[in-house]
Amino acid sequence: MAQSEPSSQSDPQPNSPNSQPNSQPSPQPAQPQDQSSPGQSPQEEKPQQQKDEKPQQQKKDEDKKDEGENPAQAAAEKTKDVTVQAAEATKKLGTEALLKARDWESGWLTGVYVEKGRALVPMTVQQRQEIYLQQTLASPGAYLKRMFAAGIDQARGAPAQWDDGWGGYAERFASREGQFIAANSLAALGNSALRYEPRYDQCRCQGFWSRTRHAIVRNFLTYDESEHDLRPQWALYGGSFGGGMISTAWKPHPRNAFAEGGRAMLGQAGYGSLLNFFIEFSTDVNRKIGARRK
Repeated sequence: MAQSEPSSQSDPQPNSPNSQPNSQPSPQPAQPQDQSSPGQSPQEEKPQQQKDEKPQQQKKDEDKKDEGENPAQAAAEKTKDVTVQAAEATKKLGTEALLKARDWESGWLTGVYVEKGRALVPMTVQQRQEIYLQQTLASPGAYLKRMFAAGIDQARGAPAQWDDGWGGYAERFASREGQFIAANSLAALGNSALRYEPRYDQCRCQGFWSRTRHAIVRNFLTYDESEHDLRPQWALYGGSFGGGMISTAWKPHPRNAFAEGGRAMLGQAGYGSLLNFFIEFSTDVNRKIGARRK
């Protein structure tokens, strides 16, 4: 039996180098241009931005939360600040009032005077008017001294025609105040016409008796317009005499105008010397009680 021969042509192999593909491979689509920085993809940039924004938003939320959760604490802090400020202001006003009250020689008893070591300077008309108003009407001492004198009159029962109750005391105080205003007005007019010094000046000397002598002498003598030469206190005692005479206009009768004027002059001699004594040593008293000088 004859055998058949194998075929002389075989099928080409797919991977053979001599084989030709039927078609070329299709081109790949172009990739979109990346706008991000080199080495970083858009997917990596977005989480990074979210990561940066998160702490800021969280901080704002926490601030709002604190403000919403602690309104009472904020109000308490504000109230505390206002209270502290009010306490400090009250303390300051209280200290100033205490020091002013302790500065008794200028506001409560003695009135205006020239301190030791200060030169006497001639006064203007306006300055004389200011001193007159302060010593007569605008200082507490102008009324307290009259209240004290009215109390003495009440204890003495003078004038006897006025009763011993509050009504009698009011009449005595009004009488003393009217007499004082009249006397002070006449003295101010006289000193202004004569150009005499209406103020007391503390002694530049040393020693208790020397200063006491100066205080008494200055109740009877004052300086003229030179502020150096001493002259009798014509205006001061003339005003006292005139004030005593004027007071008889409202005092119960019978009253002698000249006798009332003479008694007023004697009162000025004693009371004026005592007042000058207090003024002379007022600085020493203030130093003892701790009142500060302006």
